[in-house]
Amino acid sequence: MAKSWLQYQPAPIPIVNKSLPTNGLSVLVVFFIGLNVFYNLYRMPLEAQYLFVFADRCGIIFVANLPLLYLLAAKNQPIKFLTGYSYESLNIFHRRLGELVCLEALLHLLGMFGVWYGLLRHLGFSLARFIFNRVVLLGLGAFVAYEVLYFTSLGSFRQRCYEIFLALHIFLQFASLALLWFHHSQSRPYVGISMGILLVDRVIFRLWLKSSSHPATLTILDDDETMLLSADWDTTTTSSTLLPQSMTHGWKPNDHIFLTVPTLSRKHSLQAHPFTIFSAAPGPPRPSDSESNTANHHAWFSLLIRPQSGFTRNLLVHARLTPKIRIRVDGPYGSSHALDLLSSHSTAVIIAGGSGIAVAYPLLWALLCPRPRTSSLDIEPARPPTRKQRNVKLLWITHSLDHRSWVPGEKMRELEDWGLEVKIPPPTSVAGPGVGALLEEWVAGGMGDAGVVVSGPDGLVRDVRNVVAGLVGRGERVSVQVEKFGW
Repeated sequence: MAKSWLQYQPAPIPIVNKSLPTNGLSVLVVFFIGLNVFYNLYRMPLEAQYLFVFADRCGIIFVANLPLLYLLAAKNQPIKFLTGYSYESLNIFHRRLGELVCLEALLHLLGMFGVWYGLLRHLGFSLARFIFNRVVLLGLGAFVAYEVLYFTSLGSFRQRCYEIFLALHIFLQFASLALLWFHHSQSRPYVGISMGILLVDRVIFRLWLKSSSHPATLTILDDDETMLLSADWDTTTTSSTLLPQSMTHGWKPNDHIFLTVPTLSRKHSLQAHPFTIFSAAPGPPRPSDSESNTANHHAWFSLLIRPQSGFTRNLLVHARLTPKIRIRVDGPYGSSHALDLLSSHSTAVIIAGGSGIAVAYPLLWALLCPRPRTSSLDIEPARPPTRKQRNVKLLWITHSLDHRSWVPGEKMRELEDWGLEVKIPPPTSVAGPGVGALLEEWVAGGMGDAGVVVSGPDGLVRDVRNVVAGLVGRGERVSVQVEKFGW
């Protein structure tokens, strides 16, 4: 029962409609926040005369958490090598830690103004003299920078103004660290580590080691809105266990990238937007193969892009004028947890909502046909079927019949020939009450041993998580993995 409760995801917070994580994640977050509260209050006299000490303690906790905050934000980090979890899985901890440090900064600010009001004001320090003191002014600048970072990172702002969020996030990260460096000398070790993490991640890794440029083609699909971005290139055989590999080395199922299209405009050349790789992962190149056998050395890359506003809308306009573009790709990023989970159970269930099929397709390909490919057609080239190792099932919920064209019919039939059981209900605007019943039926058909991966809207994700939690509570051997970004 404890495991079932930990996997359960409560309903969103009323009024603000904010989604909550699973109970297990909430416990970890509360424990971490409680640890910081303990450090805030440990042997701290709660008397007005010790207000400066409390404010100083808040500042210490704020700056001590900065390296961890920037480490969790980095796309290239050692945590993945230690745990296998990529940065997007840790994003919830980055956000909660960001909220915590902003709160600590606020308490530090209020405490110092309290010291001015209760002490310095009586010694002849005017408010203007206090504020324009060099140390205070630099601290105010850093406080404003981090608070702006927080408010522009809220989901409601990111969804409406992602490009503004992206530009402010990059600029203010550097600006706030610079202000903190000069604000107080004791903060410099922590600020220096944070700045080092930021520079190594953004400059050395993202702009150099993991960046590659390729010609690409844009195809507008049947709904006259959705685009398929396609490219292909020869993969390289050189590899290193110490340095991260770029897309020229290929990628793994369910990886994602950050896309830049410099030809759209000058401002777009500075923006990188996340997309899940729609195409199946290429087979590893084999240096021993003959030069004539190039199929195993080639990558066929595609992205499914649904226009929103800003970058994607401009990309659609460009696609109507000319399909040819040149792209810069930063990646790949991601983890193998979804594929590992599905591979470890006798029944593999993938539930996709709308464009969540971009997550599902590469996983289905890897599960049903793991052998190297031999040619290239549309999204993926055909290759010989392999023996069926497990029951593989797909539930794809769409909002329109046109969305089914995102995966060509011959490709879906190919997966079915290899053993895939597909369920695509009539288009609907909601997940539908049948999702839980169908999932329970599939799990029962697999003798209670199933791995479930879900990718889609928050409502669908929560429904699937809670159905699995109920099955776990009844003693079924069921595991679930959610593949959903939270940019």
